[in-house]
Amino acid sequence: MNEQPFASLEACFGDMDDPRVRGRCDHVLVEILLIAVCAVLCGAESWSEVEEFGEAKVSWLKQYLTLPAGIPSHDTFSRVFRRVNAEDFQRRFMRWVETHFSVARGQVIAVDGKTARGSRDTFEGQDAIHLVSAWASESGVLLGQRKVDAKSNEMTAVPELLKLLFVKGCIVTVDALNCQKDIAQTVIDAQADYVFALNGNHPLLYRDVVDWFDWAQARAFKSVPHDFHQTVNKAHGRIEIRRCWAIHDPLAFESLAHYEGWTGLRSVVMVQRERRTPTQTQTETVYYLSSLPADAARLLAATRAHWSVENTFHWTLDVVFGEDNSRVRLDQAPENLAVIRHIALNLLKRHPSKQSLKRKRFRAALDDAFLLQLLTQF
Repeated sequence: MNEQPFASLEACFGDMDDPRVRGRCDHVLVEILLIAVCAVLCGAESWSEVEEFGEAKVSWLKQYLTLPAGIPSHDTFSRVFRRVNAEDFQRRFMRWVETHFSVARGQVIAVDGKTARGSRDTFEGQDAIHLVSAWASESGVLLGQRKVDAKSNEMTAVPELLKLLFVKGCIVTVDALNCQKDIAQTVIDAQADYVFALNGNHPLLYRDVVDWFDWAQARAFKSVPHDFHQTVNKAHGRIEIRRCWAIHDPLAFESLAHYEGWTGLRSVVMVQRERRTPTQTQTETVYYLSSLPADAARLLAATRAHWSVENTFHWTLDVVFGEDNSRVRLDQAPENLAVIRHIALNLLKRHPSKQSLKRKRFRAALDDAFLLQLLTQF
């Protein structure tokens, strides 16, 4: 086999445990994975489309794969990915990312959960799978993902995911649901910093923070050590103004009677977002806890970068890869197909072309040379 196009993937996935009966397999396990990755890169969204891609590209694939029994059927793809150990597959994906994708220090790692709605099977009584993702906002790379156990929730999955990732020197952001003391401890243990949204799920601390900022605003922050930063953006007929106040006053922490246990807490932050259109003005105020110094510009940038996990990553999975419409539901296949999508997404994002992801997928389907470029970027 010519390993050049698939060397990086084979190095991480080539020795996976094969769940099939030994001696009764017509196809090589890693080749099934490689065909699926290529197919998803080129736009496939189902096992039938993966098979169709393989049949159409069999001459090209034979240059690099042995294909002892030709292209597997869609039923074979389905059966294999239903049985491949999803947790092991996910760990290997994270190892592949760590090996080939660098994340600069100081970058925001946005952690958030997403439900693959199409994986719900009402007839079988199976809920849709929910995955917690760690997204490097500046690099546009998915670092890792962990399935939320049916008997658990995101608050359990997030620290488990962070312990598997190398986030030293980065800034970890989470939404209010995951603003938890043990997650803050996990971030600090990893030698990273955190910016956590705070709301009513910590009612006493939230009330203290709101009251403190109300008091500080009433006196126009006079004699209150703080930092302030504002940004103004104009686009699409609207104006968006973001204002950030970061307090590092020791007296403020003394007045926050319920902040004990937040490891590394150094600043309390208030962000006001104002959106003006020709017909209305909307204002929202959000509060944060952070282990960063009270640098308002840096903190505001981090809070804004967090939304890239929603606006870029989740949006891309749904709109470009059709994740919510996927009917792959059985056993471990939904989670394993999600990993294949993430491999394809990282390869597409890494390519320097300024084309949209949709255009890149279309081009890969038409141009074997471009598909080869995507696979040999390392």
